[in-house]
Amino acid sequence: MPKHLPSATLLLATTALLLGACGGGGEPTQDTVADEPQTRAQRLERLLSTLAADSMEGRRTGTPGAHRAARFLAAELQSYGVEPAGDDAFFQRIPLARVAVTSAGSTFERLRLASDDLDFDTLPPDRIVDTEVNVVGVVRGTDPDVADEAVVVGAHYDHVGIGAAVDGDSIYNGADDDASGSVAVLEIARAFASGQAPRRTIVFLLSTGEEMGLLGTRWYLEDPVIPLERTVADLQIEMIGRPDSLAGGFGHAWLTGYERTTIGHQLAAAGSPIVPDPRPEQNFFFRSDNIAFARLGIPAHTLSSFNLHADYHRPSDEVAAIDFDHMAALVEASIEAVRFLADGPTPGWVEGGMNGLTGR
Repeated sequence: MPKHLPSATLLLATTALLLGACGGGGEPTQDTVADEPQTRAQRLERLLSTLAADSMEGRRTGTPGAHRAARFLAAELQSYGVEPAGDDAFFQRIPLARVAVTSAGSTFERLRLASDDLDFDTLPPDRIVDTEVNVVGVVRGTDPDVADEAVVVGAHYDHVGIGAAVDGDSIYNGADDDASGSVAVLEIARAFASGQAPRRTIVFLLSTGEEMGLLGTRWYLEDPVIPLERTVADLQIEMIGRPDSLAGGFGHAWLTGYERTTIGHQLAAAGSPIVPDPRPEQNFFFRSDNIAFARLGIPAHTLSSFNLHADYHRPSDEVAAIDFDHMAALVEASIEAVRFLADGPTPGWVEGGMNGLTGR
């Protein structure tokens, strides 16, 4: 693994060449082929077929596959005209350290952020990892009264990498988890970059390290694009590749913590196909990147249509199982929801909505 990540300019310039090796995923998008108009479902299929290709090696944080994924996502945002918002173009660098962890008699390596009990200055240089990045872009708000406020729209692009083979397949592609959410964020960014400008600024955050403890999101909260006191909402999108019959089936999604903030009421009043989480016993509100925002007092939810399918965290979570028409319908609903957040009243917690949260 290289000690230093090359500059964003070089990375973006070489993205097309690198993606040529992505089996089934090197095709140009609509934005690079002007004479090939596509439906939203077709665009999503092109994007997802690249991000969940075998050549991305399951996008495990700290691997070349994850680095290729970050370059691909940044190049897409650039092609849409989204403003880069990292510390190196679209890349927000995340300082991590490799530490040894012992559990149940076994010792393994884990990536960790700096903390009170982990001083990077005391670690050998070969334990420091400076190659990991979030991919961050913004579409600036235009209303002078609220343009300095932000809505964060996010998804995690990492997955679990290469693991034990199942039926001869050892690449855990993560097509639904969470390549589906990541390409949805790309399509939402594309819509806002090319359409009516929002009143509030929208931050598009494609984070890494969710599978390792929300590492990317936790670092973003340490170094936000817009100060957290002016961040009014966070909407994460995770696992929207297949319909969920309990949420209403095709074209419907559910929202974790729906009843906790005014966002749920706003969606209901608008007749949105985004409904309350039908499985509250699963505690999904506490199991995705939104919880890091919520614990700081920011109204935050995850939108999903995960139906508890058996391919979760298995090599069989492949592109072939994705329903792209369903995904396209959910992206449309998500664009409307983000428009509510960016242009509407400031979201807030309802009475008792912060029950179970700490650290506000």
